[in-house]
Amino acid sequence: MKILTVSLLVCALMALTRAAVVPEAEPVDKTEPSVQEVVPEAEPGNRTEPSVQEGESHSMETYTVCPSGWTGFSGRCFLYVPTPLSWANAERNCQNRGGNLASVHSFNEHHVIQSMIWRLTHTYPLTWLGGYDATQEGTWFWSDGTPFRFNFWSPGNPNNYRGGQHCLQMNYGDHKKFDDDFCSYSRPFICARKR
Repeated sequence: MKILTVSLLVCALMALTRAAVVPEAEPVDKTEPSVQEVVPEAEPGNRTEPSVQEGESHSMETYTVCPSGWTGFSGRCFLYVPTPLSWANAERNCQNRGGNLASVHSFNEHHVIQSMIWRLTHTYPLTWLGGYDATQEGTWFWSDGTPFRFNFWSPGNPNNYRGGQHCLQMNYGDHKKFDDDFCSYSRPFICARKR
């Protein structure tokens, strides 16, 4: 019984510690479609698929949800942070929240992130993602270590303008696509973490 009590106290402490890092969710303007409305039916809301252990009945299904203020899609949780930071400080901030700057692996994922930003800001500000090519010019990586395969660059980019653009921002240009920019610039950013 003591072990169970201690375990519950540790879990509660961990939950409260993480909750202190996440800002309160802003009120949602109900005139705009919610992110849940643009998420494919295979991903209802912020829930993951039910996890049922072998031998358990379906009445024992459990769902894992994203923390308050985060948006779930495709097995990950995303958070828009409006506070402008440099790319490196934004990455550090996301790591403190249990994730990294967001990697984007499909058009649908890009669309969900843009919809989340629109819902919270009613605009499409230039926003840091986790892409960078500082290690080797022209070879792009995601800060979370996943493969960089989804290319959604705006026309003429990445261009490494003036020889120092090594960090990836989204919502650039008329088509709101990817762009490389100077990592020292301060931008709002998107964090992502596994559910």
